[in-house]
Amino acid sequence: MADQKKTKKQGRGIKEVFRKYIVALKRSPQTIPLIALMASFFIYSLNLTAIANTTARINGKNMGQCEFVAMLFSILAFVVFLRSFPKRKKANKPMLGLLGGMLALLIFVDNVYIKRIVSATTRAENKIVIDKNTKYIDTAKSVVTLHVICIVITAVLLITLPLYAKAIRKIRTSIDVEANENMAAIDISDDE
Repeated sequence: MADQKKTKKQGRGIKEVFRKYIVALKRSPQTIPLIALMASFFIYSLNLTAIANTTARINGKNMGQCEFVAMLFSILAFVVFLRSFPKRKKANKPMLGLLGGMLALLIFVDNVYIKRIVSATTRAENKIVIDKNTKYIDTAKSVVTLHVICIVITAVLLITLPLYAKAIRKIRTSIDVEANENMAAIDISDDE
């Protein structure tokens, strides 16, 4: 019997955490694209060693600049994102435009980087062979591809934000309190 009460209490605790999370999303639905942007940043930055080694090994045209711009604008995108959605105010449209430009630039430089890797590993003469010593090239290519996918997801989430924000706001998160249902039955007259 005590185990059943404990299980019910844990179930209510999980429901309450989920309810609070939905309430927080109702207040600021822009958290969803922010999480996607954070994921893309962490994917890129935590694998920067493989990307830097690939840049040093291939040494293709503008690869270093692409790597630098991708890292710089991944960081700056956070600042611009946070300035785009001030607390309790409408979205700042010029900053949203700047954020869109940064995301487009990130996609462009990542695609240039991927093309340099593909051309270095598939060219006819002096082709770079990927073996156990240069497997970081495959890792870098996969990471940059995943970074592009996450940036595209972030952009799609930003574009569709007004749509799913309305849907999130329609979710009922109020708590039913049993004592409030019988408010008419409470006698508030002064009986002295």
